[in-house]
Amino acid sequence: MERKLTAILCADVHGYSRLMGEDEEATLRTLSAYRKIIDGLIENHRGRFVNSAGDSVLAEFTSVVEAVNCAIEIQTSLKAENAGLPLERRMEFRIGVNLGDVMVEGAQIYGDGVNVAARLESLAEPGGVCVSGVVHDQVKNKLALNYQDLGAQRVKNIAGPVRVFRVLPEPRLPVSKRAKRRKLLQRGVFSLAGVAIIIATVVLVQHISLKPPPTHASIQPPQSPLLALPHEPSIAVLPFRNLSGDPQQEYFSDGVSEQLINELSRLSGLLVIARNSSFSYKGTPIKEQQVGRELGVKYLLEGSVRKSPDRIRLGVELVDASSAAEVWTQRFDRPLKDIFAIQDEIVDKVVTTLGLIINREQAAVPWGRLGFTTNLEAYDDVLRATEHLARFTKEDNLKGRSWSEKAVELDPEYADAYGWLGTSYMFSVLFGWSDEPATDLNRASVLAQRAFSLGNECGGLAQLCEIHWQQRRFDQAVAEGQRAVAICPNAVGVYGPLVDALTVSNRPVEAIRAVEKEMRLDPSRKDFYAYFIAAPYVEMGRYQEAIALLKRHLAVYPNMPWAHAMLIFAYMRSGHEQEARAEAVELNRISPGFLARARVNKDPAVNQRQIDDLRKAGMN
Repeated sequence: MERKLTAILCADVHGYSRLMGEDEEATLRTLSAYRKIIDGLIENHRGRFVNSAGDSVLAEFTSVVEAVNCAIEIQTSLKAENAGLPLERRMEFRIGVNLGDVMVEGAQIYGDGVNVAARLESLAEPGGVCVSGVVHDQVKNKLALNYQDLGAQRVKNIAGPVRVFRVLPEPRLPVSKRAKRRKLLQRGVFSLAGVAIIIATVVLVQHISLKPPPTHASIQPPQSPLLALPHEPSIAVLPFRNLSGDPQQEYFSDGVSEQLINELSRLSGLLVIARNSSFSYKGTPIKEQQVGRELGVKYLLEGSVRKSPDRIRLGVELVDASSAAEVWTQRFDRPLKDIFAIQDEIVDKVVTTLGLIINREQAAVPWGRLGFTTNLEAYDDVLRATEHLARFTKEDNLKGRSWSEKAVELDPEYADAYGWLGTSYMFSVLFGWSDEPATDLNRASVLAQRAFSLGNECGGLAQLCEIHWQQRRFDQAVAEGQRAVAICPNAVGVYGPLVDALTVSNRPVEAIRAVEKEMRLDPSRKDFYAYFIAAPYVEMGRYQEAIALLKRHLAVYPNMPWAHAMLIFAYMRSGHEQEARAEAVELNRISPGFLARARVNKDPAVNQRQIDDLRKAGMN
């Protein structure tokens, strides 16, 4: 595959789903008009439009200077357009610009260069532009712009941190003008002080007279908590900080956090936020009260890890999120082999502090070791495996499989190692990477049963649920999924397979209820779960709601084949055949041969209807 170095621009609409939900037709008209402006500016700056999905735009430029100039001109032009619209109908784009190596396939480009640009776009403010460190280095002396250094940011699915700069709205003045400005400011310092005194006096008088200062209509009142606290105790384990000084040890600190999430999720009577939502705060300053409101939890577990070849130093604190007060804190400085005992002690303390009643005598294995290992090297291999598997690429899937196999060799009784090994085979089928899908599903099934027999009941049953429906054993899939949820109602990983099984078994209402429970455990990924609500909506005939949700999902996950397929079904059945054909072009591109893999529903009539929709839309 051809590779090249190019400047990449990614853009999307902030709050697109809200705009669509309030007035779909007006939003699409505005988007169409703004896209014409953006496309024209891309062409004017000698760029090339690559593709779009919903409200997103991807373009490339041979010159990084032109790419940044284009981004600035887009925002300037759209700001002028928005000035004529009511506040609630304004459409603001976020833009990210990166310079990186990409793979070229036909007219499309792929790779980390594109992924970094997309992450930069997500960090930009509405109407703003963020650029990578390498872009900043190239343009800082060539363009009259000011920048705010946001530092090194950890971004999703990118191995190392990315240096990020925000382009400031005020242009950089020439040296002579800057000097003149300094003189004017120096002369006016007393005037500014006088204005400040007047403002302070007015505010003081208002407070003394008990008159609240007038509120501008555009200023929103303080927001209420985003999620109500549940009746049972609730906790989020935030990603532990890596203090080793070695970025290569990040997998270990992340792994410690994830293992604690897994252990706490197995406790009855405790709501535990999923890894994806907890880890969305990785690398950002933590404001406990805000995090508690956003995740809807009473307690936060925070910590830091410093790992050396033979020792580990681990600091941990349990915080009351409502007041940001420490409830319990402890430091551990022990041999590395004691990591398992440390995790047990942390879980013990959380259980005691939160007043949970656990019948440990019923456990068939030592407390905290359910599905785990006492082999430190095998444990380390599984942490490395999960890091790769979470990246969802073919290459990383194979690496994750290799690390899982090493863990199984080191400890043949390690339940979680079998579970992750089975996951690698299941992923290869789900994502179309397998040359022998039937064989790989059988392998995954054997490994899931092995994980179940060794103590990882929830993980084993959830995997079997996913495998069964792919093998068209729909009733068995639902039964295994319901068993997994009954055993581990607070483990987010058991709900996804059940949702899939219920959806393809034509039980949409139950599927939506299961998604809602899953979203409560993983509240930060609403864009991700939009698909899993939309899919039942399509079969329920709620097409407009499904279309809005699918567009929201695809704006963040543009390469998800089944989301494009569901959008085709919704468009075809609501009389929007032209839009369905556009989606079919995209689906053919990202998933060649999708039509042959599309028959996954329990009802043959539903399968046939879906195949007919895909063919009419132009799928081949």
